[in-house]
Amino acid sequence: MLNVAIKAARAAGAIINRAALDVEAVRISQKQINDFVTEVDHASEKVIIETLLTAYPGHGILAEESGTEYGAKDSEFVWIIDPLDGTTNFIHGFPVYCVSIALAVRGKVEQAVVFDPSRNDLFTATKGRGAYLNERRIRVSKRTQLKDCLVSTGFPFRPGDNFQNYLRMMADVMPRTAGIRRPGAAALDLAYIAAGYADGFFESGLSIWDVAAGSLLITEAGGLVGNFTGESDFMEQQECLAGNPRIYGQLVTILGKYSKFAGAGEKAALRQAAPVDADSAEPAAPSTDGEAPAPTTTPAPDAPF
Repeated sequence: MLNVAIKAARAAGAIINRAALDVEAVRISQKQINDFVTEVDHASEKVIIETLLTAYPGHGILAEESGTEYGAKDSEFVWIIDPLDGTTNFIHGFPVYCVSIALAVRGKVEQAVVFDPSRNDLFTATKGRGAYLNERRIRVSKRTQLKDCLVSTGFPFRPGDNFQNYLRMMADVMPRTAGIRRPGAAALDLAYIAAGYADGFFESGLSIWDVAAGSLLITEAGGLVGNFTGESDFMEQQECLAGNPRIYGQLVTILGKYSKFAGAGEKAALRQAAPVDADSAEPAAPSTDGEAPAPTTTPAPDAPF
């Protein structure tokens, strides 16, 4: 099954690479503000689905662009597909995007492929057998102190996203780290956590096809992935937090209070706290012992949760 997924991902990558030679000629439409889809997304998804269903006609399909239109509707085997994660990057010629394919069996991800066609990087994982980059075993990083860590994220970009809440999260995390990165393709961000290129990741508003493959890569590479409160059943909750085990725990301590699943007491404390003044707020001092210091920035009283 993993080999079939690799075949599908490489076929999609070939389509993406050909289109990348002349991005200006690619037809683009807009699903909603700042949410784009191209003919390349559709062509990539089509070849993935054809490849998978040719090999496994009885399997189900859950794809970003076509949903559950194709494949069996009641199968225990469901392929979860993002044919081009990082479409906005792609249409600008910014070379950070990927193909993401996962196989869930009875709701649990058992196979994962994330393919970066611009670098020809192939990330793969099979449940219980480890994670690999171009057939070389990968592991999450060994860093234990947040102040030494690179943390990746994704900015809110859709109408209705809670920008102010996100800025408060950034203000809590950024001064405690060695740096924040926003590459723009969540599936690749998660693959990079698995490979140890970054130490932690957080983002809200993600869909299951953004995180399914990357989540297995991380756990098979020795990392942890869940929602902001640290719960592992996260894939359809639109909250994703990941990292090596030590950094994951520290990020849960910082970000748990911003989760929609935070306890009533934490939410009440946030509502009562003073709003952040972006021009005058002082960041928290970086931790020296790996533990997160008390946050100094909190959501405004009217922030929705």
